[in-house]
Amino acid sequence: MSRGLLPGLNAARLINLMRRSVERCRLDLAGLEVLTEAASGAYVVTPVLAAMAGASRVYAVARPSRHGTPEEIRSETLGLATRAGVGDRIEIVTELTPEVISRADIVTNSGHVRPIDSRFIAHMKPSAVIPLMYEAWELRESDVDLASCHRRGIAVAGTNERHPAIDVFSFLGIMAVKLLLEAGIAVHSGHILVVCDNAFAPYLKRGLGAAGATVESVERLDQARRTGRAGDVDAVLLAAHPGRNRPMGREEASLTADRFPGAILAAFWGDVDRGAFADCGVPCWPDPPPAPGHMGILPSDVGPEPVVRLQSGGLKVGEILARADSEEGGYVDHL
Repeated sequence: MSRGLLPGLNAARLINLMRRSVERCRLDLAGLEVLTEAASGAYVVTPVLAAMAGASRVYAVARPSRHGTPEEIRSETLGLATRAGVGDRIEIVTELTPEVISRADIVTNSGHVRPIDSRFIAHMKPSAVIPLMYEAWELRESDVDLASCHRRGIAVAGTNERHPAIDVFSFLGIMAVKLLLEAGIAVHSGHILVVCDNAFAPYLKRGLGAAGATVESVERLDQARRTGRAGDVDAVLLAAHPGRNRPMGREEASLTADRFPGAILAAFWGDVDRGAFADCGVPCWPDPPPAPGHMGILPSDVGPEPVVRLQSGGLKVGEILARADSEEGGYVDHL
């Protein structure tokens, strides 16, 4: 859905959100050149944020996707940037040429920029830095070649999404509620079993509880109490790190069908063998499934606020790395 069809994504509101986020993070990219992505929807904000924070030049990579053509993304990005008064400092590019890569002081680990592999890194200036636009423990090996970065002395760090100026984790519960609502689970007065082995757990439990659900949280499915009575659990919400766990398969499907008859499996984060669950009569959501290792719902699905906060935080990490500013290291989630 394009930005123009969602009232909450109108340009004036996005600019207000971005200004507040730049101020909250004390984001200052003056004198720095940034290489990031040009995207659609809520993610249109990334290059505009960098320019609003004073970056001398922002190179934004636009690629064709199901969300739009490079021409459409160019128009959307530069339209917002012009409204914000920074359109003259953003350059939309469709190729990651050695010249563009070599100019950047900050290279964000964003979708259209990835993969940042050895060939890419060979063209980076030695003083360049890579802020991961998420927490360090969420890093996928295919995203950034850390060994090549180490050899060239290029700093890489994640974003502390729980920093008070960012606070993206507080949106996780809202995202879980939306995922379940879209699956036909009302949440309020329901019983939700959260299977989570990472830092998402307390935020998911708090958000679902605030929406009126009874919530049980375990690290592994086999730790959950056995009920065997239909309706005792409405949904099993999976939020397990896919890099540390094999996909849920026949064993978990059989256990779900046996212990929690009628429950659905909602894949918030974590890989699932959908065929095994279908064989056991356990419905899965979302449909279609996310790509392996990816979340079943994105921060942008609940509005632009978490995206603006997350992208501002990632750019702040880039600022800290580029200026080697240890005084504001609380934004950084070290590898």
